[in-house]
Amino acid sequence: MQQHLILVPTELERGIIEPMVAAGCGSSVSVELCGFGPVVAAARTARLIAEHRPAAVLLVGIAGRFAGRLAIGQAYAFERVACHGVGAGSALEFAPAEAMGWPQWPGDEVDPTTRIGDLLSCTSRQLPITAAARAGLLLSACSASAGDGDVRSRLRLHPEAAAEDMEGFAVAVACSLGGVPLDIVRGISNTAGDRDTAGWKTDTACRAAAELTIMLLGGRS
Repeated sequence: MQQHLILVPTELERGIIEPMVAAGCGSSVSVELCGFGPVVAAARTARLIAEHRPAAVLLVGIAGRFAGRLAIGQAYAFERVACHGVGAGSALEFAPAEAMGWPQWPGDEVDPTTRIGDLLSCTSRQLPITAAARAGLLLSACSASAGDGDVRSRLRLHPEAAAEDMEGFAVAVACSLGGVPLDIVRGISNTAGDRDTAGWKTDTACRAAAELTIMLLGGRS
């Protein structure tokens, strides 16, 4: 059994994060690709949990902040992750599944606490990091915000969201169903709605995410 399984969505992120984590944490971790987007990330996470049987999972990569809420180039560990996009309608007319009375998983008959709505915890334990490296709500969607309109429609339903990604909720669902604790670390590469990738701080964000991951796992600071 591996002590920790680190999941990274893309090869671009993995190329920076894996060597840093390997140097900082040694052989106590495995780094695997979970894939890009929620569908593949959920399926891959479930398969990797079955293969590795880890004690805990960490999802590590980049995310876009909602303007003014987090610092670009810094990394954060998120306490909760919410789902945006499963429900009815779109943009300002979108209604989440749980608000319509449809949980994404009703829960096992013998254990109703396994119910999955549109919000999950992603803090597995008391994290050995400062308050400055903690963030509250991460919002996961099937697509990144394309502009201010998307940002407004998402914050209308999730006013506490600090950043958005595409894999967090999917990985959290797989971990919840698999009975494995999860932490999510995201380096902030850009502002949500900004699609000019030439100005993104992707490398800096990945390095920051790797450093925070090392701290979480008790490696060098």
